[in-house]
Amino acid sequence: MTDQETVVSQEKFDEMLKELETLKTVRRTEIAENLEYARSLGDLSENAEYQEARELQAATEERIRKLEELVKKAKIVTDGKKKDVVGFTSTVTIKKEGSTEAHEYTIVGSEEADMRVHKLSHVSPLGAALMGKKKGDSFTFETPNGKQTYTIEKVA
Repeated sequence: MTDQETVVSQEKFDEMLKELETLKTVRRTEIAENLEYARSLGDLSENAEYQEARELQAATEERIRKLEELVKKAKIVTDGKKKDVVGFTSTVTIKKEGSTEAHEYTIVGSEEADMRVHKLSHVSPLGAALMGKKKGDSFTFETPNGKQTYTIEKVA
């Protein structure tokens, strides 16, 4: 993990804390019980249940380490934005040049980004191109398919 801070909303920060607490308490206990049961089955060298429980334990501990690091370096950004300028937590409606179809995205931190629910990272090519823009602004950014030009229809 780098020394860079992780930009997150209060909602995402709380979600990470909750997951971390669950992993440290509930999940660790479940894994310990699974390991104990698997040990009781005998020869550990050929015990698939034991191997599976050990792998699950390693993955869980790695997730705990990652979450602890993210929480430690988190910078919580609140909704202190200007309503007419695209910034962190802004909801932006954009339209591609030559298209009639508009797309709406919410600008979030990298940890929250999820294109399935239209949450766009502020450091992604599109997210970075949107930052600081206003309604009516046109902008161009580089994509794998070449340069794309969009116009901002709405900023909320």
